[in-house]
Amino acid sequence: MGIYALTGGATGIGAELKRQLRQANHEVISVDIREGDIVADLATAEGRQRAVQGIRDRAPQGLDGYIPCAGLPPVAKPLSLIPRVNYFAAVETVAGLRELLALKRGTALIVASNSAPMVGNDDPYVQACLAGDETGACTNIEGRDGHSAYAGSKRALVLWMRRNVVAYAAAGVRLNAVAPGITRTPLSEQVMADAELGEAMKQFAGMVPWGGTAEPAQIASVMRFMLSPEAGFVCGSVFFVDGGSDAMLRSDSF
Repeated sequence: MGIYALTGGATGIGAELKRQLRQANHEVISVDIREGDIVADLATAEGRQRAVQGIRDRAPQGLDGYIPCAGLPPVAKPLSLIPRVNYFAAVETVAGLRELLALKRGTALIVASNSAPMVGNDDPYVQACLAGDETGACTNIEGRDGHSAYAGSKRALVLWMRRNVVAYAAAGVRLNAVAPGITRTPLSEQVMADAELGEAMKQFAGMVPWGGTAEPAQIASVMRFMLSPEAGFVCGSVFFVDGGSDAMLRSDSF
């Protein structure tokens, strides 16, 4: 039996992963803004510290895995909340739990998105995130759009993961990312219902080669494998679970 911690464990993919891990007799420490073992607002520095300290208090012997699954959709307002939760909270909590993961040669599994490649590496918003400039990233994105805020935060997150693979592996921690496509969650339902983004989201879902949207269990099952000993040599990978939409859009990239 292992011990895992995750954020965003109250709904959607996080809730389903929590259920699957517990069903397999693992211990799961859940962090969420409204309910969980630890209640914390990850948009704030204080909330991130509360989450990290709460996990440390509950797992002093180490973690087999940590999954920063909490995230905000492109319709969140103000837009500055998106990088605060999607990027800065994920990176800061992974760094804060690195030593606990190293104690058990554990895995930090980043939750990215198949939309991440839609924003370039040189985007100033992405670069502000990677520079650790939370104020700058938030200021930059407030004058833009929700898609850029969401996809850019996930782009930066994947780049951070890839850039830190060597250092974390040397410390005994595997870093990987899963990149879901459109998944039937409360987050995606908010976007589908949005007057500005909803129609485009529905049209894109209709173009997915394997058809439609994923269920949380389909994403969580892949995540559970990536956290397991069976994936023990997987390190620095981005696993697209999107029904083929990334391959459709970027057929010459891998």
